[in-house]
Amino acid sequence: MTDGPDYPGDVLGFAEDLTGAERRKLAALRAHLDEHVRPVLVDRWERGENLADIREPLAALHLLDDPAVLDADGRVRPLYRGFVTLELCRLDLAVSITYGGQVGMFRTVVHAGGSPEQIAEWDPGILDFSFTGCFALSEPDHGSDVAGGMETTARRTDAGWVIDGAKRWIGNATISDNIVVVAREEGAGRILAFVVPADAPGVRREVIAHKGAARLVHNADVLLTSVFVPEERRLPRIESFRDINRAFRRLRADIAWSSAGMQLGAYDAAIRYARGRMQFGRPIAGFQLIQDKLVRIAANIAQTLALAVRTATHPITDDVSPSLVKLVAADRLRETVSLARESMGGNGILLTGDAMRFFADAEAMYTFEGTRDVNTLIVGRALTGQSAFTR
Repeated sequence: MTDGPDYPGDVLGFAEDLTGAERRKLAALRAHLDEHVRPVLVDRWERGENLADIREPLAALHLLDDPAVLDADGRVRPLYRGFVTLELCRLDLAVSITYGGQVGMFRTVVHAGGSPEQIAEWDPGILDFSFTGCFALSEPDHGSDVAGGMETTARRTDAGWVIDGAKRWIGNATISDNIVVVAREEGAGRILAFVVPADAPGVRREVIAHKGAARLVHNADVLLTSVFVPEERRLPRIESFRDINRAFRRLRADIAWSSAGMQLGAYDAAIRYARGRMQFGRPIAGFQLIQDKLVRIAANIAQTLALAVRTATHPITDDVSPSLVKLVAADRLRETVSLARESMGGNGILLTGDAMRFFADAEAMYTFEGTRDVNTLIVGRALTGQSAFTR
């Protein structure tokens, strides 16, 4: 891969299937991140500052709308899109969430639930970040069980809709102009989605403080009190949780790409340290115990990338496979970052060595999009035909 970035740790060579144009675009992305984001990352991570200012410069790279990387249908290849996520996560999980929460999650739900007119009006602004948004599903008392316990309601009026409720852990909420709010229709039971202006009367956003992971992402509590939303702000093709799942099947598979990227970043940190750290008169890279850890990390990366590439070449069409992908990818990530940090000894806890950031942020990845336990129960139900969620 002479005209693109290298990926130490990709021992099976999955990146070799990228086209020349895709490699050059990824190289431009990495160069931009290394020059403009990496130098300030550690200090901002320690202070817990958001990364709102990186969005428009990333949009200016035209990662997803450059004709050079579009196919005949005007779309990017899933493999390339996955490597964009991988490249962002290779630097930091929050970098990916800050960018991908907009062009991935927000854009996906608008495309899956919006009318052709809404998509045509909003999509250009989504891509250039002049129309920013986030997705609000989970609630203070409902995470994995939100499908059956949603308390946020939408009441129909002659003029539109009135929304009441609360959402929690909403990434990018305080740096977005719009919030896609999922609510249960009063008296009908439908699950609806609304693109709510973040500054609408009755909307209150508050950053969740004291996080030990994904510190550069400002997750928020969102309180909605008698918030009026006109009908033209409702996404008409979302009327149930089945529609929500349809919208997010591909995004759930992106967990494997995010995990692979974070593991590659942790591997870069570990191998760089092992080659430069001298102990007993020689680099620790020559010690068997260190090589064992590095090989285990490389094996984890290969497994995770294999899952990620499979989801790119064979898109997920069911609601069980994403749970298996998330479970495996999160397990491999947690082990990899632990091995990377451990291989660096006491210096491994320093943020400047990078491994510690990945170690902490892996806990966020391990939890969101369903905890390991919940995903296990989803796969277990599919395998046995028996639900173990409740008695």
